Amino acid sequence: MLNIAERHQVIINKLQQEGYVAVVDLCKELKVSPVTIRKDLKLLEKKGLLFKTHGGATQQNPYTVDRPVNEKEKIQSIEKLKIANVAAQLVHDNDSIIIASGTTVQALAKAIHVKGNLIVVTAALNVALELIKEDNVEIIQLGGVLRKSSTSVTGNYAKEALKDFFCSKLFLGVDGIDLEFGLTTTNSMEAQINREMIKVSQKTIVLADSTKFGKKGFGKICGFEDIDQIITDSGITESTVKALESMGVEVTIAE
Repeated sequence: MLNIAERHQVIINKLQQEGYVAVVDLCKELKVSPVTIRKDLKLLEKKGLLFKTHGGATQQNPYTVDRPVNEKEKIQSIEKLKIANVAAQLVHDNDSIIIASGTTVQALAKAIHVKGNLIVVTAALNVALELIKEDNVEIIQLGGVLRKSSTSVTGNYAKEALKDFFCSKLFLGVDGIDLEFGLTTTNSMEAQINREMIKVSQKTIVLADSTKFGKKGFGKICGFEDIDQIITDSGITESTVKALESMGVEVTIAE
């Protein structure tokens, strides 16, 4: 049986190779109890060598922080463009859709070019400003309290207005996707608006680059039972794809 220093080295090596370790897998490999592995992970976290998560550990901090939209749009910009182009193919003439908030759905707004009429309900000012360039797109801008960091509105005005609509698709941006916890954003008020959007949409499509997986924001939007499809980039791991598909979520990788 390996001693504590040897166990820790195995854990660190596995993290460096895979980016994530599961308690169950470590128990089998090291032939020790879950209690022992959890103690090992706690000690390694104190040393700043990993971040504990539910059922395992990761190299990257799983907790997201709120950032200004002009800063966020520069992150993973190529991946967001690919995701947006794939998502835009799902928008059809004479459609009625909801576009939530975030820089990935802003990229979608730039990529939408339909020949027929299109109705778009949105909480995000940056989305509306992109779509205003399209003559045949009718924009319904939700009102409420404006969050400057995301240029989107929250609050009861927006929630009440959503009750008057029913749309074929919701294109949803998120800050974190955790296989145990679900889909999250950094703001709880925004999470509430997103939940209302899900209620009045026939299909919910999440646009998220691969860096969002394994992350958690403060406000939970929903579980995986409430979404139909995730469009992401090739950075997503095969194990994550399989886990999502086992929960009934269609995964589309934008190449």
